[in-house]
Amino acid sequence: MATSSRARKRKLPWYLRPFKWLLWFVAISAAWVLVYAVVPPPVTFTMLADSNGIAKDWESLSNIDRNMVRAVIAAEDGKFCSHNGFDREAIEEAIERNAKGKKLRGGSTVSQQTAKNVFLWQGSGWARYVRKVPEVWFTFLIETIWGKRRIMEVYLNVAETGIGTYGVEAGAQRYFNHGAAKLTPREAARIAAILPLPKKREAISPSGFTRRYGNMITARIGVVRRDGLDACVYK
Repeated sequence: MATSSRARKRKLPWYLRPFKWLLWFVAISAAWVLVYAVVPPPVTFTMLADSNGIAKDWESLSNIDRNMVRAVIAAEDGKFCSHNGFDREAIEEAIERNAKGKKLRGGSTVSQQTAKNVFLWQGSGWARYVRKVPEVWFTFLIETIWGKRRIMEVYLNVAETGIGTYGVEAGAQRYFNHGAAKLTPREAARIAAILPLPKKREAISPSGFTRRYGNMITARIGVVRRDGLDACVYK
């Protein structure tokens, strides 16, 4: 009996423990993604860390104007419907640009941004690079389990659209006093233009780069519509 008790208490060798932890991570992360495939994410780490509070209002994709989807694709990820979560060409360009010491620029797709926004943290410096490993894993999971429509729906509901403001519904109410279901191409483009720096850019009466960028996105919305670059979201 004593021998049996000792056998039950025997621990894994130290060199096998990382594999056990990895298995737990895989199982928990997959379950987490499965739950969010049908349940709206109630809160994110980014929201919890925001000292300005949280203003958000979940809307299903069917209640978000298609102009907003097209604006995001035009501004953030023109290959959204054709890649598997990673835009290799954009990543290679970003690496080359950063290696030359130019202003840092990422090559993240909407899928990668969704994985980061929902399951991980923002961060900068070394924390940003540490995040990249789980970001790849979560991007693979949501592309496999959710699909393009759900990825876009979640992204549009958790992306920061202003100081203490999350999701395009809250953003539309904040800037234009109406819901995301009635966004014009110009309004959608202005929201998309502030997504990279939502705490520093304004969608109302934008000036300088933000105004020019918004105008460029407005023009690109027509290209997305013409070429069906948003087709995977609605098929």
